[in-house]
Amino acid sequence: MSHAHPTSDRHLDPDPTEAPGEGEDVAREVSDAVGPEGEDTLDAHDDAPAGRRARDDGHLVLAATPIGNVEDASPRLRRLLAESAVVAAEDTRRLHALAARMGVSIGGRVVSYHEHNEVERADELLDVVEGGGTVVIVTDAGMPSVSDPGYRVVTRAVERDLPITSAPGPSAVLTALALSGLPTDRFCFEGFPPRKPGERARTFEALAREPRTMVFFEAPHRIDDTLAAMAQGFGADRPAAVCRELTKTYEEVLRGTLGELAAEAAERQLRGEICIVVAGAPAREAVSVEELVSEVLVRVDAGERLKEAVAEVATATGVPKRELYAAALAARKG
Repeated sequence: MSHAHPTSDRHLDPDPTEAPGEGEDVAREVSDAVGPEGEDTLDAHDDAPAGRRARDDGHLVLAATPIGNVEDASPRLRRLLAESAVVAAEDTRRLHALAARMGVSIGGRVVSYHEHNEVERADELLDVVEGGGTVVIVTDAGMPSVSDPGYRVVTRAVERDLPITSAPGPSAVLTALALSGLPTDRFCFEGFPPRKPGERARTFEALAREPRTMVFFEAPHRIDDTLAAMAQGFGADRPAAVCRELTKTYEEVLRGTLGELAAEAAERQLRGEICIVVAGAPAREAVSVEELVSEVLVRVDAGERLKEAVAEVATATGVPKRELYAAALAARKG
């Protein structure tokens, strides 16, 4: 197992100061932010100053924030925070802490937008966009809507035919993938695995034949159990990487097999924000349906139900269940 050398970047810590305006009525907040002339709007063109547009030029902007190192904040993010009518944040305290580190003064109103209020607040934010104001959605780190709030307001904006754009930037998913040393040509993001052991085991079993590189998030207090379950479900020899505290002072990337990584996590507590990257399943050798039918019938003779035997063999080999089941029935009748 290999260890990447830790880098030396500045760490982004939350600000304990309570943000002003959180929990207040958005309609009142944003009316103050936009003003009677709708001045605080974002231009679609980079060559003109934002915040001085016609009222029909409002936008919803999904803006990526640094995942650890404040120096990764883009100039566009700085401009949006300074000039937009409303900034909707997953955690307003963290947003104010980030703005302070960036040396940016937030020009519009700051409102909360998180998993507990995103449904009811979506239309209130989009009313601002419809009125010509720019609303920026930011989360604690990375790109909104990727395992973070944002999806529902985007869906609603599509339904209301309102303009949506993004200010791209840091992404824990892509950073972990790039640093993992595993194939990057095809990959999928699986978010957080289920917390319950049974559901987690079934999830990994269903993904066991996934050919693409897989990226997961996990909490530090569950990382050892998750790696052990991955070694069980994917195989202890499957290559993987554990990436923690990306872009922060104590960034670390552990590379090895799932068995090795599970043993490492069991020996010491891995702390911080963690991504797990797992190699996809190796290419399978072509196996005929006739050969698989023989395997199914052997399992049935051993006492397993036909339907269950077909399901397990089909999952393990990638053969359609319906096709294998029909072939197995025909073989039994013959």
